[in-house]
Amino acid sequence: MKQLISASLLSLALLVSGCATTTDNEQIEYLTYVKAGQLVPVTQFTDTQGNKINLEESGNAKLLVLFATWCPDSQRTMKALEASDLNLDPNVDIIAIGREENIAALEKFASEYEINFPLIADTDRAIYAKFANAGIPRLILLDANNTIVKTIIAEGENPLAEVQW
Repeated sequence: MKQLISASLLSLALLVSGCATTTDNEQIEYLTYVKAGQLVPVTQFTDTQGNKINLEESGNAKLLVLFATWCPDSQRTMKALEASDLNLDPNVDIIAIGREENIAALEKFASEYEINFPLIADTDRAIYAKFANAGIPRLILLDANNTIVKTIIAEGENPLAEVQW
């Protein structure tokens, strides 16, 4: 029973914290380092399958998803993306970046959640750190020229509600 209560309290704490990770008990302030009108700070990635992705080679709008497999908000966002029309839109490229995730964890997650868009392992937070200090999932909307249109912290029940180019 103690384990069940502890697990429930941990789940609640993660949910309330917006899947932020800290080393102490203080509330962390979410800082976003990019804003609308700026060019995206990273344009080249290698996905879990070894494929090279260069955002400059696509004339589509892009949706970058910064997430973690263990985060309930990220899980909800990925389920919503899989079920959405965005996932089927040939004019939108979706690329998900797993913050502090390795290839094996992302491949397992992709299988469980039936993800059919590229996943990028950001094991050391090098990519994430160019966008923000904390808080996942984050949605970064880019236009065809890789200019940031909007940034969203997608922690609510309807994580895709604000996704509009």
